[in-house]
Amino acid sequence: MAFEFISSVLNQRKQDKLWRSRHIIESAVDCMIQVDGRHYLNFSSNDYLGLRRSTVVAQAWVDGIAEYTGGSGASPLVTGYTQAHHELEVYLAKVLKRDKVLLFNSGFTANQAICQALFSAGSRQSTDLIVADKLMHASFVDGAQACDAVFKRFRHNDCQHLSSILRSQSAVATNTLIATEGVFSMDGDQAPILELLNITQQHDAWLMLDDAHGFGVLGETGLGVSELHQLSQQKLPVLMATFGKAIGTAGAFIAGSEQLIDYLVNFARHYIYSTAMPAAQAHATLESLKANVKPDRRHLLQTRIQQFKQLAKAVNIPLLPSDTAIQPILIGDTDLTLALSEKLKQLGIWASAIRYPTVPKGTDRLRLTLSAIHQERDIVALVDALSLAISSLKKSYI
Repeated sequence: MAFEFISSVLNQRKQDKLWRSRHIIESAVDCMIQVDGRHYLNFSSNDYLGLRRSTVVAQAWVDGIAEYTGGSGASPLVTGYTQAHHELEVYLAKVLKRDKVLLFNSGFTANQAICQALFSAGSRQSTDLIVADKLMHASFVDGAQACDAVFKRFRHNDCQHLSSILRSQSAVATNTLIATEGVFSMDGDQAPILELLNITQQHDAWLMLDDAHGFGVLGETGLGVSELHQLSQQKLPVLMATFGKAIGTAGAFIAGSEQLIDYLVNFARHYIYSTAMPAAQAHATLESLKANVKPDRRHLLQTRIQQFKQLAKAVNIPLLPSDTAIQPILIGDTDLTLALSEKLKQLGIWASAIRYPTVPKGTDRLRLTLSAIHQERDIVALVDALSLAISSLKKSYI
């Protein structure tokens, strides 16, 4: 019988405690969500600044739909590229100090487009090289594995290991792309950008940055890691970031030189053959970006992060070394991680359990995400619940 494997692999996934299912969010108000009729404080959202439900973004969506209707109607190279898309690209290029910007429907497609356009099968030399951080997002890894280039991965934030890989490939590599994330999505730590810059210059390579979780939050005006470290277009030739986290809308962009963007317009199949993002979405994104220039929400988020870390330390809750909104608690055991997540739900806290293959085997964790819309009392409630849940489970598993 065709596709018999489907049943067996699904059964195996259940047996391994790795089964994934969706939860219907019945309502969401500020940091509260309702699931199956129960209300929870949500600590699993990437809406780091609370802009998704802000009046600025909500009104911009309404205005955008009134002006442009709900969809785009075509791919960007046919009739799907509107004034709203153009204005968003021009704004981003100006504030990021890049020649041009290109919009994508998601960070997943943008990352895949970078790999497959720059290293497309049959059009580039087989000596081309991609070297990515071990914890690079699955979208980039999938894209790199599917293209016609040698693909290597260096140990997480280990610049010595990266250098050794580059030295071993230097005799054969023609075009080299080094890829990392600004803020790593599961650990919450940041890449050693300045060291990576030195390495790329030594090896005549391009540095590519996936700043999905830094864009909107880091930097003086919230433009992410490139602003935080003042990375020029020459230093950082390929910048990708998304709008679906801190900016509160959806979609993504790639920023770079005029030649790079023109090349992607002509050769990035993920762009050429996809319906453009709705123009109303582009309009709402632009208004959100303009509103986020003010530092109020970013400052409030930093206050909540420091408050959480201090309270957690006071009750001996072990945290990974992160100063960002992503605050993981490493458990290392699948059953215990699932049990802890469930115990927190009983206490009114929604904190998702993250397991393999999203994270490496043996690094199961709770991935807590903080937001500017959390109140001080919410952080206190989270830490109290964590302390109670961890204590309860320690007794159960002894």
